[in-house]
Amino acid sequence: MKKILYLILFSLGFTLQGQTLTGKWKTIDDETGEAKSIVEIYEHQGQFYGKIVTLLSKDDQGKRCEKCTGKEHNQPIEGLIILKGLKKEGDLFKGGQILDPKSGKTYKCEISFSNSNELKVRGYIGISLIGRSQIWKRI
Repeated sequence: MKKILYLILFSLGFTLQGQTLTGKWKTIDDETGEAKSIVEIYEHQGQFYGKIVTLLSKDDQGKRCEKCTGKEHNQPIEGLIILKGLKKEGDLFKGGQILDPKSGKTYKCEISFSNSNELKVRGYIGISLIGRSQIWKRI
């Protein structure tokens, strides 16, 4: 019995350590619970970035980031890089920023795994306690 328990714990630990942030994720709006977009997260020179590849609402497709500033201003939301410069620190990915295309505002960002197919994405100002979290699901 002990051998089976150790095997299960070892397998679980191995699975959790092998989680990868890269891939495609479905974003879930924290206010409405609706799926909003597909974001592709990729790694470049040791940092993680994410871009919106598809907006799921037909009404949102083709929209531009009118409230964004800088080079993102008036750019198509599909294709927009919304996650920038995240670095893996232990079980967290942090030190980067996330852009909210709806408001045009940029926030500090922290991402953790809820499980192997689900992310908790937190955007905040100042300290992590003051912010909002969304759940993103792997597709």
